[in-house]
Amino acid sequence: MVKIWELYKNSHWVEPFLIGSIFLFVGISAVLYLLIIESRTRKIKQEKLRNEYDLIIVELMYSVVFMDTPFSSVKEDQNYEMFLKDNYFREVLTESVINLHKNYDGIYAIKLEEFYKESELINRSFKKLKNHKWEVKCKGITELAEMNITDAFDTVVTISKSKNKTLKITAINACIKLGGTTGIIHLTEHPYPIDNWTQLNIINAFKKHDIGDTQGVEYLLESKNSTVVALGLKLIKELKFTQKLSHVKELAERAPNIQIQYEAQSVVQALTVNIISK
Repeated sequence: MVKIWELYKNSHWVEPFLIGSIFLFVGISAVLYLLIIESRTRKIKQEKLRNEYDLIIVELMYSVVFMDTPFSSVKEDQNYEMFLKDNYFREVLTESVINLHKNYDGIYAIKLEEFYKESELINRSFKKLKNHKWEVKCKGITELAEMNITDAFDTVVTISKSKNKTLKITAINACIKLGGTTGIIHLTEHPYPIDNWTQLNIINAFKKHDIGDTQGVEYLLESKNSTVVALGLKLIKELKFTQKLSHVKELAERAPNIQIQYEAQSVVQALTVNIISK
C-alpha cells in the first residue's frame, strides 16, 4: 500500500496515462467511423440490389400469375435459376409475393399461394418461427397467415402464449385468420392477463376477417382467467352475437366476481335490444 501511495504522489504516471487515454480514444473513434462507413456502404449496396431484384421479380410475377407459367418452367429458366439460389433475392421475392397477395383475391391469390409453396418460400417463413428474435417470428407468422398456411396453426398457437405483447397480438391475430373462432378457444386456458389493448386488437381482427356468429366464442366465458372472460363478453357485444345470449345469461347468474357480473348484465341488455330491434 505504501508503494502504491508513493507512486500516486509521484506525478510521473500522469503523462503516460493521458497519452494512453488519447490513443485509446482515437482508436475507438476510428473503429466506430469505419463501422459506420461499412454499414452505410452495405445498405447502399443492398438498396441497389433490391432495385435490380424488384425489376426481375415484377417480370417473374407477371409470368407466373398472369401468364400461367408453371414454376417448374421458371426453375429451369437460366434467367431465374441463379437468382432463386440467392438468399437476399428470395427474401425480397417473399415480400413481393406477400404484398401482391394482400391486393389480389380469387384465382390470382390462389396462384400466388401455389407459387409460395412450390418455390419453397414457405420454408423461409417456417424457419422464422424458430428464430430467437421476436420481430423475426412476427414476420414469419404474418407471412404464413397471409398465405393461409393452416399447417402453421398449432405452432402459432404455442407462440401466442408468449409474454411479449407484440408477438402475442400478432400470433393471436394469425390464429383468428387461420382458424376463425377456433383460433381463440385456446385462450380459455391462457395463464396470463390479457390487457385492454390486446383485447381491442383481437376484436379488430374478428371485424377485419368478417367472422360470423359461429361456435367457439362462448367457451371464453368458461375460463378461470377473468380477462379472458371479459374478452369473450366484449366480442359477443361488439360483434352482436345474439345467439350467445343464453350463455351470457348463465354467466350473469354465476359470475365469479361483481365486475364480470356487471359486464355480463350489460351484454345481456345490449343483445336483448338487438334482438328486439330486428
